[in-house]
Amino acid sequence: MEPDFWHDRWESGRIGFHLDTVNPWLEHHWPMPGVNRGARVFVPLCGKSFDMLWLLEQGYRVTGIEISQLAIEAFFSEHRLEAQTEPAGQFTRWRHKGLDVLCGDFFDLDKSLLGPVDAIYDRAALIAMPPALRPRYAAQLAGLADRDTRQLLITLDYNQPEMSGPPFSVAGDEVNRLFGDSCSIELVDSTDVLEENAKFRDSGLTSLREQTYFLIHL
Repeated sequence: MEPDFWHDRWESGRIGFHLDTVNPWLEHHWPMPGVNRGARVFVPLCGKSFDMLWLLEQGYRVTGIEISQLAIEAFFSEHRLEAQTEPAGQFTRWRHKGLDVLCGDFFDLDKSLLGPVDAIYDRAALIAMPPALRPRYAAQLAGLADRDTRQLLITLDYNQPEMSGPPFSVAGDEVNRLFGDSCSIELVDSTDVLEENAKFRDSGLTSLREQTYFLIHL
């Protein structure tokens, strides 16, 4: 998706991808093996996710990246967090204690600016990417990760012709194609969630599975 697409979604309030609570799969599967308190967790395309605050409260350092300044402003305002802002290369860095959020394009981020990360949490980034953009996203993420960086990846798997994304369907075989050369991959959860997601049923979906993967970058 072009940046203007996401700017428009935030400006018009069409943010159905945002959850007003902590993602239950994050609560269930975190911490990942090898990710201890104090570790630095990178959250790509973070929006104003409650998950960042939850990770911070569990004792982790968190770095998010988000293209929409409106989303970042909303995050700090809604959680009543005071933030210091400063330029950081092509980005603006918003900082509060153990939390940093970079405002800018994920694809412009480089390793020298991000620094080392112990873990990556992706609930809404990969499934926001249309098929043609996913290999670039996976390659960029691999370039930002360190050896042994752990990654919690949550995807949706449904019959794509039944609904236009985002969120897009990303099946297990595609996860393996995208990350198999750079990561070890373990599917740790696959749950039918159609019944509890009325908006997806109303969109015409006949099946919907939420899949959770553990990845280790090699």
